[in-house]
Amino acid sequence: MLLQTQLKALLQDGARGAERHDARHLQRSWRKFAAFAYVVEQYGYRYDGLSPLSPKGSPNPYFAFRRMPDAEERAARTAARYPDAPDGGPLPGMRPGGHRLRPLPEAQRDVDLLHARIMVDYSRTHRRRGLIALLLIPLVLLIPLVQTGFSGPALLVCAAVWLFFAGLWALGLFIARRRHRKYGGMLRSAGITWPQAEDADRDQ
Repeated sequence: MLLQTQLKALLQDGARGAERHDARHLQRSWRKFAAFAYVVEQYGYRYDGLSPLSPKGSPNPYFAFRRMPDAEERAARTAARYPDAPDGGPLPGMRPGGHRLRPLPEAQRDVDLLHARIMVDYSRTHRRRGLIALLLIPLVLLIPLVQTGFSGPALLVCAAVWLFFAGLWALGLFIARRRHRKYGGMLRSAGITWPQAEDADRDQ
């Protein structure tokens, strides 16, 4: 049902000629979302990275798809070949039956490259994710400290709590950077520069 809802939202944007379609990752995995991004491109919207709608550092960001010059022709051609797609039928480039977001061999490479782009973009969101929480935790810990007193053991417990969350954030940042290097290298090997220069500058 989530896939059908997302697909119908895409078709509505396409019908009104929207220049940008925004979608969130609502699939079972990032690879399934990459397969969904491939389907979106068959309807005339090319993957364009993180959406301006996404709050900085959001753990569940929106991704943008830009309307292609031939979007109307693409959508009409895809609709003619896959008339039942919005209602649970086969999708362009995907295997029929079972789970609907399983790429056919001829679409697999494109889906893999879309997956790499999405993972590079998603890894960029971790830089600011959790920083506000790390700054707010000491203020929250002041509440029990005021009640119990600023004793040595109480301060040690609060410090341990803060260090625990700081460690989780640092581990997440390490994983995000490793993911960025892995998928960024995959894209460079394919001759793809990603993120685009203006996106990288805006992220600084």
